[in-house]
Formats: sequence, C-alpha cells, structure tokens
Amino acid sequence: MKTPVAGSVQLASIDEQTEVSQSQQDQVIVPISALAQSLPPTEPRFPSSYLLQEGHREEYIELGIPLYEASIKADWGAAIKILDKKPDLIRSSITENGETALHVAASAKRTKRVVVFVQNLVDRMEKEDLELKNNSSNTALCLAAAAGNVEMVEIMVKKNPVLVIIPGSQQMMPLYMAALFGDHDVVKYLYGKSQQLRDDGWNAQNRAWLLQKCVEGDLFDIALQIVEDRPELASNGSVLGILAKKPDAFSGESSNFIKRTINWVLAFVGPKVGHPKKDTEALQLLRIIWKNIAKKSKKEIDDILRGPVDPVKKDDRLPYGKDDQHLHLLKVIAEHVTKIPAEIQKMTAGPSGKMSRAPSMANTKKTYSSRMLFVAAEMGNTKFIVELIRLYPDLIWKVNDNNQSIFHIAVKHRNEGIYNLLYEIGSMKDLITPLRDENDNNMLHLVGKIAKRKRLQDVSGVALQMQRELLWFKEVEAMIPPSYRERKNKDGLTPHELFTKEHKDLVAKGEEWMKGTASHCMVVAALIATIVFAAAFTVPGGYSQGGPGQTLGIPIFHSKATFMVFVVADAISLFSSSASILMFLSILTSRYAERDFLQSLPKKLMLGLTTLFLSITTMTVAFSVSFFVLYDNGFIWIPILISLFAVMPVLLFARLQYPLLEDVRRSTYGSRYLFRPKKLVLYYEEHKFKSFLGRFFSKFS
Repeated sequence: MKTPVAGSVQLASIDEQTEVSQSQQDQVIVPISALAQSLPPTEPRFPSSYLLQEGHREEYIELGIPLYEASIKADWGAAIKILDKKPDLIRSSITENGETALHVAASAKRTKRVVVFVQNLVDRMEKEDLELKNNSSNTALCLAAAAGNVEMVEIMVKKNPVLVIIPGSQQMMPLYMAALFGDHDVVKYLYGKSQQLRDDGWNAQNRAWLLQKCVEGDLFDIALQIVEDRPELASNGSVLGILAKKPDAFSGESSNFIKRTINWVLAFVGPKVGHPKKDTEALQLLRIIWKNIAKKSKKEIDDILRGPVDPVKKDDRLPYGKDDQHLHLLKVIAEHVTKIPAEIQKMTAGPSGKMSRAPSMANTKKTYSSRMLFVAAEMGNTKFIVELIRLYPDLIWKVNDNNQSIFHIAVKHRNEGIYNLLYEIGSMKDLITPLRDENDNNMLHLVGKIAKRKRLQDVSGVALQMQRELLWFKEVEAMIPPSYRERKNKDGLTPHELFTKEHKDLVAKGEEWMKGTASHCMVVAALIATIVFAAAFTVPGGYSQGGPGQTLGIPIFHSKATFMVFVVADAISLFSSSASILMFLSILTSRYAERDFLQSLPKKLMLGLTTLFLSITTMTVAFSVSFFVLYDNGFIWIPILISLFAVMPVLLFARLQYPLLEDVRRSTYGSRYLFRPKKLVLYYEEHKFKSFLGRFFSKFS
C-alpha cells in the first residue's frame, strides 16, 4: 500500500529566468534558488520518520493513517485519541513527503473547523516543533501561506515568530510564497511581521522579487507600501513591465453609489478636463516608479523600456530557403574534393555568382518583443502610456522593430484611448501618422486588416462588429494625409482593397446575422399585428344590439375611461407592429454592401426593435385594461392579478432584447464620442470649481 502524500505544494520552478546586460540591471531577474548562498546559514529540522521505516508498518497503519485522515477531515476528536496514545506522533512524519499532522492540516481547505483543529494542534506542540520541514523543505507555515489560510498563519506566527524568516522550498520565504499565490490577507499580515523586509534572509534581489509578485497578484496596496518602506526598489524596471500589461488596474471604477454619482456630476461641471476620480493604488505605484526611472540617463531609460532581447532561434540564423541550404551543404562537401566539376561550381554559386556563405550570428537582427511602451499600446493601457509621456514627451516618437509607433499599434489593436492621444499632440501627429512599416503598410493599411477576435467580441452582433470596423477605417482615413489613402503596400494593395479583402467573411457573416435577426423579429411583429387587429373589432363587452336608450353597433362600455385606454393601446400596438414589419422587411431586402453596415442597417435594426418592443408593451396594456373594463364592480382583484402576470412577458423581453437594442443605439449614435473626446487626459489643468467640489465630497470616498 502506497503511503499517502499530502500538503506538498509544488511551487513553479523559476530557474528558467535569465540575466540581461548590465545596462538593464534594474530588470535583472535572479533565480530564487541562486539566492541560497546569500542567506544566513540555518540548520533545518525535520520530523521523525521512524513510523515510515521498515518494521513499524503495523504501527503506521494503526496510528499514522488514522491521524492523517483526522488531519484531512479536521476531526480533532479522532486526532486527540491518537495523540494521547502516542504524543510523539505530533512531531513525526505521517506521509512519504515528510509531512506532520500540522503540515497536512495547513494545506487543507480554509474552514472554521480546520482553523480550530490547527489551533488545538499548535497548543499541544512545542515552539520548535513548528519549525519542522517536510522533504521539500517547507514548514507548515509555508504551506499555510501558499494555501492562503491567514487564520492558521496567525496561529503559527503567534506561537513562534521566528517562522517568518525560515525559508521553504527553493529558499523562498513564507511571505514570498503567499505573494506568489496572490493571497492579499496573508501577504499583508506577513509583511507586517517582516519589519519592512529587514529580517535575516531578505536582500535586494528577493525584495525585488516580492515586489514583482505583489504587482503580478494585483496586491497594489502592499506593493505601494513596500516601495514607500524600501525606496531603493522604486526604480524597478520589471515592475514597470508588469504594470504595462494590466490596463484594468488603472480603471479604479468605484462600487460605491454615492462616489459614482459624485464622479458623474463632476464630469459635467466645468470644462472637460482634470482627474475624473481618485487615483488608484496601481496608478500611484506607477507614478512613483516612473518618476525614479525618468531621472536616469536616456540610455538607461531606453534599455528599461526596451526590455531584454529576444532569444535567437535557429531558424533566425538560417535566412536562406531549403534549396539554398542544400547548395551550401553541397559547397562544403565539394571543397574537400580535389576536382570539382564546373556544373557543381555553378550550382554552389549564389545569385551574384560568388560562393554563398553561411549566415552569421553577427548579422542576426536583434528583436525586442517585450518593449513596454508597445506592449501597453497593444493591451490598451492608456493611463500607463499617458503617465510615461507626461514625464518623457519624446516617447511619442519611439518606433518598434517594424517601424510602427504606439499609435500604429493602437490602431492595429483597435485601442481608441491611445489613438485619441493624437488629438492632444497638435501638428506633431502629421509627422507620425505617415510612418510606414517594413511592408509599406501605413496606418490606414493597419486598420484595413481585420481586428483580433478578442477585440471584435467586445461588440455584440457580427453586423455591429462590421460597423465598428468601418468607423475605425473612416476615422483613420480622415486622420492621415490624403496622399497616403491610395498608396499600395508591398502586396500591391491599397488600404481600401486590403479592407475589402480582410473583411469579406465578416460582411457575409454580418448579412447572415442581420437577416436571421430580422426574420425572427418580423414573425413576432406579424403575429402581434394580427392579434391586435382582430381585438380592435372584438372589443370587451361587445356591441349594443339597439335596446332602449342604446345606439345600435356602439360598444357597450364606450363611456368608460378604461375602454378608451384599451382602444388607444390597441391602436398603438397595431401601428408600431406594422412599422416594425416594414423595418425588418427593408433589412431583408437590403443590398448588404460594406457601407450599409455603417448607418443604414444598424438604424433600421434599432427602429425595428424599438417599435417591436412598443407593440408588445401596448398589446399587454390593452389585454390588461380589457379586464378592468369587464370586472370593475366587485371583482377588481381579478384584473389586478392578471395585470401583474401580464407584465412578466414584457419584462422578460426587455431583459433579453434590451442589451442588443442598447448596443445598436450606442454603436450607431454613440460612436461620435468614440473618437475626438472632449475630455483631455494627456495634458490637463484642474478646474477650480471641480477641485472644490471634489474636496467637499471627499468625505463620501
């Protein structure tokens, strides 16, 4: 029978990290395993393993396995019976990986029962027993920190404070393990016990590692505290690279209703400038780090922003085709032959008639795919780029390995926030937009290529996705110089030709989606029109038969106010459903040219959905009011109850279809605010009245 193994958290190896040049020392990533030599020497303590040795198998089955099961289940009643029989088991291995009962419990799911179990177990242990390590060199505290069990961590540290400086697997401190797994509560608690990282075992490298892991785990408040406590870490270029990939960290949308209301009011007071809301902790961290980096020399800043050079692949060193490689091999063989036929000499000659040479590593072009500025532009991290440009305005001129600026990357990945910065740099944009890449693609060619699938899916409906692509093309077309609109790239395609080629499938799918939506909605509208048309001539209560004091053919309840409500609602339902049918019919008979997706088709769809929703609502009103006409004397509860149930289909339709209607409305009429925003973000001046209101309402923050 195999001995159970539990609690052995397998931490990701980080030995793959490589060092970069001295000029990039702010980005150096040193493997944690390599830091062991710099740590103070400690004598690890391991639990007794006698129970797992040969000759103790029967005792292990009788006591070890039940204790293991009790630790997994957090069954203190069963565990105490075993420990009363054999107290030394509390510091003995009960798994092949060398875990004690505390190791096993510390790795368990975080529940109140488990916390009580750990508390009882720690109370029975000596202070030194908590320092026992398993075969992976992890103490129980390391496992609890990795598992995110903050209550267990507090229990153990309170018993033995030295645990916080005892490293675990790969010489990683418990605090680092907690940060590696991104548990905020554990990291915050252990950092408070670390004396601002001044404990033994902390040095410049692993402090930087901790800061990076906190940023990777979105623990920005702790990362900010680390930078404030350890100012020497405030120029860490690797942290800057991590922040470049986290656009959501800078959004800072408040969940508090009062704060959101205040921000909404402030957005309409005074000119459209200034900070819209309180800076997030990630933004504060970015400003501190970038301010320190910006003080360095231009070369150091460029090295940090460029990032490490990409590793050279073997394929990159063989620029020739397969036939050329065969010829080169033939040349090498032929050089060792005394007599070489003339035919072979001709075969081994290159295009210029000279013998071809093997490619050299020196001729291999260096590439930098991790350039922070362009990674941020690709991710749509507008605030990150804005903060960098404010302290280093020349960044707008930087280009990547393909001669593309951050604005070209923003266009390629459809990030309007970064693209809109062009409107804030004045005439300098006229020098940036004409740039062409290595394939002679200008900015309009880039928008002619279809957007990434992830970016397209931000818009619901294939037709609306096509509309968004057209909006981008029209916007960039107006931005670049007129002479560049018809220029061809190396493939011989103008921007519009490239757009048509790339979006051919999207147009076909958009047509299919639009026709399917229109067909289904038109069926519903036709049914409603049929029903309400018939209801107009079969009014509730019927018609007068010409009795005493009555006019023949007049509705019996025509004098009631509720009857007039019925008539009006029924008429509106008929007219709106008829209009809806006409709108959807025009969609079905459309040409479905590219330009139709820009305005014509979305507007027709929006009008069709609006009139359809109106017809359903008024039909339901007419149906409900008809019961008020018939049962208004003594049975008023009947129409009230029916009306409550009648509202449900309307609410259901609104819940299911309103998101699509809102997307169409926002995409069609709200697109005017997609580009050229009135609100300045790059260079702003805080308005005094808005600043006053912000301070006045700060108590609600």
